Amino acid sequence: MRIDKYLWCVRYYKTRSLATTACKKGHVRVNDEIVKPSRDVYPTDKIQLRKDQINYTLTINDIPPNRVGAKLVDIYRTDTTPKEAFAANELLKYSKDYYRKKGSGRPTKKDRRDIDDFTEEIDS
Repeated sequence: MRIDKYLWCVRYYKTRSLATTACKKGHVRVNDEIVKPSRDVYPTDKIQLRKDQINYTLTINDIPPNRVGAKLVDIYRTDTTPKEAFAANELLKYSKDYYRKKGSGRPTKKDRRDIDDFTEEIDS
């Protein structure tokens, strides 16, 4: 089975064209080699892919006949992604939490409401 079709079948990408684009951009590796979307994959191949700033690593157990349900995905792959990758993504989410730069003018109405809610929590 083609690598782009496999990644779509095991639900790493919502559409097959997204999986194809990821392969073309070099986000997908099979056995430590950057691959084209048409590369065939077989059981026991190791796949590394970068999606949403997380480096996933997985091993192919079996080739699915077509796109499978979310509950059946574990039959066809073994996910060996380290837990630290997901923790780093959580920290990145917190760093994006504040969107205004200091000294960028008057607070917006939303900012004022957030400040009021924060001060009410401290007073309580």
